[in-house]
Amino acid sequence: MSTLLRLATAGSVDDGKSTLVGRLLHDCKAILADQIAHVKTVSEARGGDFDFALLTDGLRAEREQGITIDVAYRYFATDKRSFILADCPGHVQYTRNTVTGASTADVVIILVDARHGVLEQTRRHLAVAGLLRVPHVVLAVNKIDLVGYDEAGFTKIAKDVNEVADQLGIAHIQAIPVSALVGDNVVDRSAHTPWYDGPTLLELLENASGRIDNSQQPLRFPVQYVIRPQTDDEYRDYRGYTGTVASGTVSVGDQVIVLPAGRRTSIAGIDRPVVTATSTTVVERPSAVAGEAVTVRLADDLDVARGSVIVDAEASPGTRRELAATVSWLADRPLTVGARVLIKHTTTTAQAIVTKITGALDLDTLGVIDATELALNDIGKVQLKIAAPLAADPYSSNAITGSFLLIDAHDGWTLAAGMIDDEEGELL
Repeated sequence: MSTLLRLATAGSVDDGKSTLVGRLLHDCKAILADQIAHVKTVSEARGGDFDFALLTDGLRAEREQGITIDVAYRYFATDKRSFILADCPGHVQYTRNTVTGASTADVVIILVDARHGVLEQTRRHLAVAGLLRVPHVVLAVNKIDLVGYDEAGFTKIAKDVNEVADQLGIAHIQAIPVSALVGDNVVDRSAHTPWYDGPTLLELLENASGRIDNSQQPLRFPVQYVIRPQTDDEYRDYRGYTGTVASGTVSVGDQVIVLPAGRRTSIAGIDRPVVTATSTTVVERPSAVAGEAVTVRLADDLDVARGSVIVDAEASPGTRRELAATVSWLADRPLTVGARVLIKHTTTTAQAIVTKITGALDLDTLGVIDATELALNDIGKVQLKIAAPLAADPYSSNAITGSFLLIDAHDGWTLAAGMIDDEEGELL
């Protein structure tokens, strides 16, 4: 089990996400005493009880409006493991921030108000979790105290959410009855829910597994920079290619292919700098695994530049100039056929055109419906034609080389987050 867990919260406005996060941090003793004192003072000035949401809603606009606008990242630890938590906004206007927060999460906690049940934004956030293939989804049925700790109500909400999850291809959801305000089943087990025998939220998080180990996948090494020192010392003939191993393992002697050129060669060396206060030394390594930033040297002088991808010679993805993909549209203006955009895929940025919009996800039926455009927060299927060949995998097999961003070429704004479809072209 990994010692670091990345988690994100999602849910509709006023479902209590920030309060839940504040309660979790408070009960885990991850808040400094002076911050607690400040929140207590502010809460009393407002004439209310201790407002746990103020522990996370740091923007002035958030405190004034009582909603979360931006993704609030918090770091905390227990005796068992460390956590990076992304508290995502619930308002539909900020769904783009939820996509950002959930994109790297091992666990997504989706809150539902026990009084209101499943809402449209609940279905949207479940769709995002399914789209991003988040390994674990937790349903926190919050404010259970406001419905008298009703078991039947909790069971109905859990059943409704599981039905939605089944349609979206989410394999399993753990439902927990909680009260973020009171603290029921967040860190400590509640005496008010004797009918619930599952884990508390913290127990579940401490024992959840992380994402799939990328080191077991075929090698994908996107080149970030080419290093050619212009010196007269021992490095005058040095030619190295730096980047982060996206997946797999690279070892000296491995047979590889450099894409998009398609030239075959082998790994001659792997270097990693060791930086001290007085010097930087290059240390040779026999291998490197997914997540490590290294410099590789090749046995042959090939045409390798930023955007090239070094891949396992026996498991090459090839290159594509056309993509079928699922996108979450994040821009205020709609996406239409013929739109010209930039596509950012690993270390490559290229021009692209939308050749077709083949459907959009209907959040009421969870079916794919015909669409001629995608509006803000729509999840839909598109086809793209790209000016440069991309070394791309389906998102289902490799989340890094299977994902991309669409960017406005004029102002640099991110327009969409995209996932490359598999051969069956499945939406989720």
